[in-house]
Amino acid sequence: MNAPPDPRPIGIVACSAEGAALCYRTVCVEAAQWLGPHAHPEVAMHSHSLADYVRCLDRNDWPGVAGLMLDSARKLAAIGARLLICPDNTIHQAMPHVLPRSPLPWLHIAEVVATEAAARGFRRIGLTGTRWLVDSAVYPADYVRPGAAERDEVHRIIMDELVNGVFAPASVATLQRVIDGLRERGCDAVVLGCTELPLVIGDANANLPTLDSTRLLARAALRASVQGIGR
Repeated sequence: MNAPPDPRPIGIVACSAEGAALCYRTVCVEAAQWLGPHAHPEVAMHSHSLADYVRCLDRNDWPGVAGLMLDSARKLAAIGARLLICPDNTIHQAMPHVLPRSPLPWLHIAEVVATEAAARGFRRIGLTGTRWLVDSAVYPADYVRPGAAERDEVHRIIMDELVNGVFAPASVATLQRVIDGLRERGCDAVVLGCTELPLVIGDANANLPTLDSTRLLARAALRASVQGIGR
């Protein structure tokens, strides 16, 4: 495919470091298939402290989350970004507050994942992620959620370990059991709905096909960039 010579600059509104880093790395590495060896669009990233986001999440302050996201968006727009993505599923709950005031268009991570699920013909989809995400409406209501105790344990693994770059074998085994439980409930795929989860689990070690929200978002941003979305 012949890519245009000036792919649109991508702005990454980061929340947690590990997921944002994986998204950034995917954009830069996989762009070669569009643009040639070692080539990728301009990419800028901005992040407030994760602690600032967590304080808002703990008090269910979605306007506060949106304020942080919009501040990042404005800074990225000011340095040339033309398209925004956020490699964090949980804070997409703030999008109704973000989009009306955003200086640039966004790709929505859950919409990207849903498009991929439909394209692959999945019919009953499980959802993993933080408790904030799994309890939310970011993903459709018919996506199958783990039970309450499993939600709490996955949340602990994400927030105490994965976001800090801790990848414990025992926690991987726990995630595998959660996915096995979703499979037993009839799921034919599972969303890795925390952007750190693909660092420790995926098709190679899960008993369900996985929908890697981090890499899917990065690939969607690449397609939009080279196709001129946000010109």
